[in-house]
Amino acid sequence: MRLVLGDQLSRGLSALAGLEPGRDVVVMFEVGEETGYVPHHPQKIALVLSAMRHFASELAAEGIAVDYVRLDDPANRHSLGAELARALARHRPARLVMTEPGEWRVWEAMRRWGADFGLETEIRPDDRFFCSREDFAALRRAGRTGRMEYFYREMRKRTGYLMAQGAPVGGQWNLDRENRKALPKGLAPPPRRRFEPDALTREVLDLVGARFAGNFGALEPFGWAVDRAGARAALAHFLADCLPGFGDYQDAMKSGEDFLFHALLSPYLNLGLLTPAEVCDAAEAEYHAGRAPLNAVEGFIRQILGWREFVRGIYWTEMPGYAETNALGATRPLPGFFWTGRSGMACLDAVIGATARHGYAHHIQRLMVTGNFALLAGIAPAEIARWYLAVYVDAFEWVELPNVQGMITHADGGRLGSKPYAASGAYINRMSDYCRGCRHDVGARLGPGACPFNALYWNFLITHEARFRANPRMAPIYRGLGRFSAEERAAITAQAEGFLAGL
Repeated sequence: MRLVLGDQLSRGLSALAGLEPGRDVVVMFEVGEETGYVPHHPQKIALVLSAMRHFASELAAEGIAVDYVRLDDPANRHSLGAELARALARHRPARLVMTEPGEWRVWEAMRRWGADFGLETEIRPDDRFFCSREDFAALRRAGRTGRMEYFYREMRKRTGYLMAQGAPVGGQWNLDRENRKALPKGLAPPPRRRFEPDALTREVLDLVGARFAGNFGALEPFGWAVDRAGARAALAHFLADCLPGFGDYQDAMKSGEDFLFHALLSPYLNLGLLTPAEVCDAAEAEYHAGRAPLNAVEGFIRQILGWREFVRGIYWTEMPGYAETNALGATRPLPGFFWTGRSGMACLDAVIGATARHGYAHHIQRLMVTGNFALLAGIAPAEIARWYLAVYVDAFEWVELPNVQGMITHADGGRLGSKPYAASGAYINRMSDYCRGCRHDVGARLGPGACPFNALYWNFLITHEARFRANPRMAPIYRGLGRFSAEERAAITAQAEGFLAGL
């Protein structure tokens, strides 16, 4: 018996290696334990279930026996362990073969199944990643995972991406400084490819609409690809139409433009419909063919080869304690407007609105708008982590949690990033047009009409001055704070505390 989980939809999955049709059986389960452990966005639930059903259908078309339990099966016991027990009773296999899961809670259960069921089990490594869990742990022991940048360079050397004679193409490892442009006035992003639901997806949409109507977010229009062919088409669209502009404008934000030049490929990578290697291979080929500039291709490959692999390594070397970190002592409950999109701040409402429409927001919206607010307001890391895990279609704990604990809330005390990603309204104004339509004055720090981000930002620096003043990357900021009078600092604190009390 070969178990395939909902984020393991790859024909090359290690658990399927050596499969013998006619002798082996593949089991897949849709269970309430997974659809309900956080209130997932309806599009996320629909994407995962439809992708699972399409994958099972493709396996069956190869002549492989697939035992598939649907969410609405009356006999469904709605937990992986219980459904596995039922499947074992049906098939009585000699051996259970699995690929290591992406989430710690499933890993803990999986390791017990052999003893629980009195069965020989084999848990194979997930070799769809560039760096195995064991390799990352070895690099950590060698002191080579302290920062993503150095891990990324190691991975470039190992894989050869954008390398020439042992050196990075172009002479620089990281071209991020070239990738911070605001969107020029009049530049229209390309129309984005969306996918019309087929009959199988429509069946899933009906099921999700009936069962999860109360969850945050709109179920339709649903435009995600749900099988490998669709994911490959999405990749081709990104490479041809968006990658050339991705580098310059990957940090930009614009009202009414939810996707800009972003790839929209993370859901397919995280489900297994695309592999990191094929995506990086394709992007590098665009550079060598002269169809995409180096800063775009390097920035894109860095997100996959560097950042995605790095956060996975952090997750597996730091769990389970990593989920409990709270270095800044943040305890504020998540404000209700994260679920309604009615904060009265144009930037937050735009990002939360896009999240509700699509189950998607790009990385700067997540980091520097909703994440920045959560950091400055002192939202409890566990609460904001639960929100991110619930609302985004690409959110699985192994990738979501390190981004929240490390990048967004600095809860890990600097394990992931050397400084907190805090910013005032000036950053949002520079990188977007949100502030033009906002009732708050982005240029004001104090007063009833001032942008809340401004007082919150300076109050955050004041509150955590003892921790961050000696941080070399924050020294210029604290020199600026040092020019504030005691009266100004007190007024900032009062403004911030008054706003937070109103949450």
